[in-house]
Amino acid sequence: MRPSEQMRGLGVVQNGASVLAEPARAFDLPAGREAAEQVIKQLFSAMERIGQVHPFAKGMGIAAPQIAIGRAAAVVQPPDAGAPAIVLLNPRITDRSSDEDEQYEGCLSFFDVRGLVPRPLRITVKTTTLEGQLLTTTYERGLARLVHHEIDHLDGLLYSARMRTGVAPISVEEYRQTGRGGHTTSSC
Repeated sequence: MRPSEQMRGLGVVQNGASVLAEPARAFDLPAGREAAEQVIKQLFSAMERIGQVHPFAKGMGIAAPQIAIGRAAAVVQPPDAGAPAIVLLNPRITDRSSDEDEQYEGCLSFFDVRGLVPRPLRITVKTTTLEGQLLTTTYERGLARLVHHEIDHLDGLLYSARMRTGVAPISVEEYRQTGRGGHTTSSC
């Protein structure tokens, strides 16, 4: 079974679905707390299902549009096994470093390929808590990449939109031959 078919079977919307190309609707918090909690619960459930069939050594994330919910919520599991998951509600990147690196990324919504994506090494993100408070957090390196990838989903962007002109995603098989398997961020 192809990786994309496996993800589809686990409930992940695949590339080409309109929900992946549309900006997600923000939550009105705290009034919409119950709806936000329900979406977060569904995201954690999807993440658990996916994690049972595919290991993610460099962390992973999933955004609500990937499970056919057009709302501004995502969950990121950092690569550190004991680290708590990061819940992103109505996230906005408010600052980014000019320093960047280029790493291979994977996406659960088109898991048959990997793409070389430039991203800032540091981003500052403003989110809303369930109580309606604004929270600002700075993420660096791999965690910045994971969070940025998920925020892109909420903006209706796939990582391929961030790739340099003339660079195309490569097959998983070709990617494994690059010897950079340990450097991927299989988020999304």
